[in-house]
Amino acid sequence: MDKRILGLDSEYGVTCVFRGQPRLSPDEVARDLFRRVVSGDRSSDVLLRNGARLRLEVASHPEYATPECDNVLDLIAHDKAAERILEELGVGAQSRLREAGIAADVYLFKNSTDPAGKSSGCRENYQVGAYGEFGALADVLIPFLVTRQLICGTGKVLQTPRGAVFSLSQGAGHSWKGVSPARIRSRPLIKTRSEPRVGGNVFRCLHVAVSDPNMSETSVLLKLGATDLVLRMIEAGAVMPDLILDNPVRAIGEVSLDVTGRSPVRLADGRAMSALDIQREYLAGARDFADFSGADAVSVRVLGMWERVLDSVETGNLDAIAREIDWVTKYQLIEQYRAAHALPLSSPEIAQLDLAFHDVNRGRGGYYLLLRNGAVERAVRDIDIFEAKTAPPAPGRYRQAG
Repeated sequence: MDKRILGLDSEYGVTCVFRGQPRLSPDEVARDLFRRVVSGDRSSDVLLRNGARLRLEVASHPEYATPECDNVLDLIAHDKAAERILEELGVGAQSRLREAGIAADVYLFKNSTDPAGKSSGCRENYQVGAYGEFGALADVLIPFLVTRQLICGTGKVLQTPRGAVFSLSQGAGHSWKGVSPARIRSRPLIKTRSEPRVGGNVFRCLHVAVSDPNMSETSVLLKLGATDLVLRMIEAGAVMPDLILDNPVRAIGEVSLDVTGRSPVRLADGRAMSALDIQREYLAGARDFADFSGADAVSVRVLGMWERVLDSVETGNLDAIAREIDWVTKYQLIEQYRAAHALPLSSPEIAQLDLAFHDVNRGRGGYYLLLRNGAVERAVRDIDIFEAKTAPPAPGRYRQAG
């Protein structure tokens, strides 16, 4: 297909504290957070002017589903617009609480685990053809998704029985199946429930449930752009080597704990390959496909970034990608803070730093402090994001930043 319809669904963690201690329950905060939304529509599940859907999910997690976009840059702008909208709701709720005599700070976090330890979700939606065997598509796509965290994971400090460790991905530990029609009960990598699109059985929606809620615009660009290229290869019938994994759920956990990308994962045919090697196979296929079929400016940028990330991880030169890839940005930030304050990875200060990276408040959030200091790269402009708060996507509307 010439243009693919894409979307992102992200849940946000919410908390309310006073001097570091919980002040209100997540349910109480969420009710106040959605007060303005509910007053206008009498529902906590509303369609916004820009075509997005905002609702209150289970465990009091606000969920924002972007409007369907037909290019990656539009989708990035709408994904960041979601953060602006949730930020405004948080500021409004905090103001109302203080007017009511409740001294507290309201926080909204775009990550996969809220401060109470409850998991939330992020899901990518791709329009694909309804024809063909879906299982065959999943077989080719799953090894890519399992190892994709090496190039676009958000990163997280995990507290384990053996001590604290740094993980490439926030969502890797929450997947229980490779494919399943049920998103919540079985936590699959890919949700297979058929949802026809445009003309009955011509298209369907592919739901990628194993996705990190990225803060970095360029990480989102790489995540969506590389996945789109892999899907195009599959749809075009490109021949890929057999990379089917023996146990995808076990493999995604193993990959997540190796920032070098070198640890072997077992394939179904008995071989072992590293995440780096698997990603290089997909990159080589994507380059050949792009050379044959042609590539637009976004795909060229994605291919270049994809190769640069793999080269940097392989050589250990993470400085070269620290401005573009979420997990590298966070990893270096944490290591620098640890070194400056002589802290172990398991310290509460590190846990706070990890969480603060995902605070969507631009005045205090860790990612936004880096952005304000020019320490991270951009993919879209501020004006694109501002317009996306109220205007639905339009073809060709946004230009690439920088």
